[in-house]
Amino acid sequence: MLKTVRAAFRIDDIRRRILYTFAMLIVVRLGSVLPTPGVDPAFIQQFVESNLGDAFNLIEAFTGGSLSRFSIFALSITPYITSSIIMQLLTIAIPKLEEMQKEGEEGRKKIAAITRYVTVALALIESTALAVGFGRQGLLEEYSFVSCAIVVCTLTAGSAFLMWIGERITENGVGNGISIVLLINILSRVPSDLALLYEQFVSGKKLAQAGLAAVIILAVILVVVIFVVLLQSGERRISVQYSKKVQGRKTYGGQSTHIPLRVNTSGVIPVIFASSLMQTPIVIANFVGKGNGTGIGSKILAGMNQNNWCDPENPIYSVGLLIYILLTIFFAYFYTSITFNPLEIANNMKKSGGFIPGIRPGKPTVEYLTKILNYIIFIGACGLIIVQVIPFFFNGVFGANVSFGGTSLIIIVGVVLDTIKKIESQMLVRNYTGFLNNRGSNMSNSYLGY
Repeated sequence: MLKTVRAAFRIDDIRRRILYTFAMLIVVRLGSVLPTPGVDPAFIQQFVESNLGDAFNLIEAFTGGSLSRFSIFALSITPYITSSIIMQLLTIAIPKLEEMQKEGEEGRKKIAAITRYVTVALALIESTALAVGFGRQGLLEEYSFVSCAIVVCTLTAGSAFLMWIGERITENGVGNGISIVLLINILSRVPSDLALLYEQFVSGKKLAQAGLAAVIILAVILVVVIFVVLLQSGERRISVQYSKKVQGRKTYGGQSTHIPLRVNTSGVIPVIFASSLMQTPIVIANFVGKGNGTGIGSKILAGMNQNNWCDPENPIYSVGLLIYILLTIFFAYFYTSITFNPLEIANNMKKSGGFIPGIRPGKPTVEYLTKILNYIIFIGACGLIIVQVIPFFFNGVFGANVSFGGTSLIIIVGVVLDTIKKIESQMLVRNYTGFLNNRGSNMSNSYLGY
């Protein structure tokens, strides 16, 4: 591994890209601690911790703590992620966008430009909601139109600047810029979360009890990480055979290949959709001051709060966990159905003279692909649920409330694996040993990035 790192830094182009990426990430973390003008960060942090609790854990992880500090990067790149998901969905629903996507590089540039505009619009809406919501709570130094406008402009510009940094990392760095910005934000919260676990379960305990707690914590984290690695890298390969074509004196086709279907076909999207749908009502209720109470509405909100799931003293609230599981499965099928079209795959194979051994082209191929895809989606959704439920269980039973959970681990593992593969492929082109294969290889490697 150390030899590979040294070899990477000997290559001028790769060394320049890695150092450029590190420099951009330093800018990201510096911006995460710069306060927004007209805001008292201490009051903001106290408000978030006392009123929103676990409802903001996912957002806190995505923003790297910028929201609780209300820095200029408080929105982070969440507007861009939302915009990208919206554009992906609209590409399926709007024929014009679908045509752009099929136009090649020029079409993708047009969609990327539209995505940027949608990102700025979403950032403007979110920053306005935050400025007005926090202003009504008296957390701005001066609640006026001017102070709110300054906050809105600052947060919107900060989100747009992060989007620009992500694109520059993609272009001049190691690639996957938006994913890497998200990754560094999540990783920035891990040390404080580990320190919280240490203080809660290890510090002040007897030596044997503290040692056992430390071993259990490390074992759980290690097992979950290994499981996520297997979940992210697992795939089902469907063999495809192309028939031979003779044109003149040359023979074309006849080769064998495969269609790789990843076990986790939809990535982390179902978890984000399900979490957002469950937590949005809680956030809105807290902003308008209706989050606490004893009525039926407050009990429903408590059941939707992840902090109350798997609590032995209040098992009724775990009904929210069952709803969350069903939503995750639903969004796994929904998102995969609009991003992977078996009919289109079958038609393309038929046009190219390809077929799945033992399966006739046309409708039988579509039915076969659909059957395999539905099976894989269910397996992948179950894997996502396992990764998500483990943190909920330890949080509810032992009170181990940390900002990083299953969603964060999936993103961390996915981005790290993809980035390593990209660096490895660049090194293999120059006949260097890659990160993932210490013996070296002449074959290039090819994850879903944000």
